[in-house]
Amino acid sequence: MPRVGAVLVAAGASTRAGPGVPKQFRRLDTRPVFVAALEPLLRHCDEIVVVVPAGEEERAALLLSRCGLPSSRVAPDRADGNARVAVVAGGPRRQDSVGEGLRALSGETEVVLVHDAARPFAAEAVVERVIEAALEHGAAVPVVPVSDTVKRVEEGLVVATLDRSVLALAQTPQGFRREVLVSARREIGDADVTDDAQCVELAGQPVAVVEGDPSNLKLTDARDLELAALLGASRLGLDADARVGIGSDCHRLVEGRRLVLCGVEVPFGRGLDGWSDADAATHAVMDALLGAAGERDVGHHFPPGDERYERADSTSLLREVVDLLRREGFCVGSVDLTVTAEAPRLSPFIDDMRRTLAEALGVGSDRVSVKATTTEGTGPEGAGEAISATAVAVVRRRGEDDV
Repeated sequence: MPRVGAVLVAAGASTRAGPGVPKQFRRLDTRPVFVAALEPLLRHCDEIVVVVPAGEEERAALLLSRCGLPSSRVAPDRADGNARVAVVAGGPRRQDSVGEGLRALSGETEVVLVHDAARPFAAEAVVERVIEAALEHGAAVPVVPVSDTVKRVEEGLVVATLDRSVLALAQTPQGFRREVLVSARREIGDADVTDDAQCVELAGQPVAVVEGDPSNLKLTDARDLELAALLGASRLGLDADARVGIGSDCHRLVEGRRLVLCGVEVPFGRGLDGWSDADAATHAVMDALLGAAGERDVGHHFPPGDERYERADSTSLLREVVDLLRREGFCVGSVDLTVTAEAPRLSPFIDDMRRTLAEALGVGSDRVSVKATTTEGTGPEGAGEAISATAVAVVRRRGEDDV
């Protein structure tokens, strides 16, 4: 087998994740985020280089040691059949940090994986697919299909709807034969790139795609970290029959519509625009449940434009989703929902929203959490143009005692 090395890029400033400890060093279940991202690489790599912000090398080494992964400041080498880990300082840009990691790998490395420390949920199956494709094609990237309709926007207006059938979302780890990546980096010089596959693309070399994983989330802002904490805790405590799903939705606020969230009408001068009642919060819960059960999304089951669902009550549609899950042998475990809106103030309605959701789900209110937050004036929610929602749902296989 060829010698495989990995560069774990953990050198970002983490400005979008809010103040405090950089996101790559924050706790996820029992480990820091960057250690969780590193672990799927261990069984498949002979050596790993963790690239951190300059001045953070000691912190990273200490955290690795506490997790049973002693590290060094020199090129890692194979020892006792386990991957050795090195920690080095990165540069001002992502591609500069990757360069530092490449230089720290030993000369015998033939295949290089480059992985973002902000992706702590990569599956080992994805790692295996990337290595195999990199060996065959020289470069490989895991991708997932685009499920939402994609608009091209200029100056606040939609100018085109793109064909999502030819679009895909790139993930990491990305894999390369070492000489392919090094040669591509040399050829493109100082050009800015957003990932390492783009280096190879710009150099005119082919990049193969392999199946990614929708659970391989990238943590960018504070809401992503909150979601990751829920997923991490759930993964620790779930039995083999339990599954976790994630759902999100966003609707524009417009005049002449009622504002309905979790089946509760909230007095406000505008409402959410959509084919049904546009209850973004309930839609997020529905998508989370469907995802956990391995089903297709809300738009597939209740397509916009279908007259049966025009102005439909979304909590009634949620009951249909719960019935679908029951027919497939699942029952609802719990739901955690976060609604993001700058206005109106939602705290007076949270208890009613939680109660209405629990009734539609057929579970006790103690299994439902509803929270409201703002974006501190940023984005469409902060500008009062939209309301969005993100949900995490746990479902499990029904037992004899489940209703």
